[in-house]
Amino acid sequence: MTDPATRFAEAFAACPLVAILRGLTPAEAEGIGDALVDAGFTLLEVPLNSPDPLTSIAAMAKRYAGRAMVGAGTVLTPEAVAQVADAGGGLIISPNTDTDVIRASVARGLVSLPGYYSPSEGFAALAAGAHALKLFPADGASPAFLKAQRAVLPKDLKVLAVGGISPDNMAQWRAAGADGFGLGSNLYRAGKSVADVARDAAAFVTAAKDLA
Repeated sequence: MTDPATRFAEAFAACPLVAILRGLTPAEAEGIGDALVDAGFTLLEVPLNSPDPLTSIAAMAKRYAGRAMVGAGTVLTPEAVAQVADAGGGLIISPNTDTDVIRASVARGLVSLPGYYSPSEGFAALAAGAHALKLFPADGASPAFLKAQRAVLPKDLKVLAVGGISPDNMAQWRAAGADGFGLGSNLYRAGKSVADVARDAAAFVTAAKDLA
């Protein structure tokens, strides 16, 4: 079986966008997931503060096996990491830098993608085994803020900007050193129709390809 870092690298290379599906219900998971995967998304995140998230993660992980990595967001404890692993999730994303969560993720063979804001948090996350970092909240920072950090962070490290990302501002973040993006309410929010998600997913994928 391919190791987690390789699986993530392959998925990220195919499409450097993480769909953050906060508020997704199990009843919506198939339709929304199909719209995203058909548009080209390969990284899907169901935050744990969504309704019955583990059911959605389990269903999507099975449905998109070999096509997309599915995991959880807003993962705050090692116990939650274990629950996601048991549900079949392969990706652990957090809003914060918690080294216990990172180490638990790595120990279970999962990809760890924690949130960070300062270089101190970023280096602590990497020392604990994080596979990539997400600058969060990016809309509380600026591209210049990230550019300054990229001068000291490892050159081969993948950093995603998360928060306030739209097709219109991706280029300026990429120029500052963002390798990819986490997409929240501009892509999906609770109750958004499959057709609208499909439309916006296509716009994001097109914008990402234009940056390549």
